[in-house]
Amino acid sequence: MKKVIVGAFIVFAMIGCAPHTAGVMVGSKGETRIDNKGFAKDVTLQSVITRAEGDMLEGSATIINQSSTDLRLQYKFSWYDTNDMSIDDEGVSWKSVKLHGKQRLQVSSVAPNTQATRFELYVREVFSH
Repeated sequence: MKKVIVGAFIVFAMIGCAPHTAGVMVGSKGETRIDNKGFAKDVTLQSVITRAEGDMLEGSATIINQSSTDLRLQYKFSWYDTNDMSIDDEGVSWKSVKLHGKQRLQVSSVAPNTQATRFELYVREVFSH
């Protein structure tokens, strides 16, 4: 069953495919992508906001652990210009966080330059081998 609600910048995701390699994405223009169905049941992205920070844009969103167990996650902001060209994506690394059961965490990023007009936030689960 596919259930994606984008209203007031709230995103609930319930469908996808890849079991370990990907996660969920939400964009500042309301777009979503689910690459891991199981992960999307445990993690919700909410309160997606873009605001001016001087001459730059700042993006933020809240990552919510819907499960009662701890999750180790990585997240990454990718910024794009008016032509949808990626800005400095190679220079941005994934950031790791641990979310306890039912915990919420607001994450944010400032655009790398004044050409940025939108962002995408990717969140994935970390698996240790």
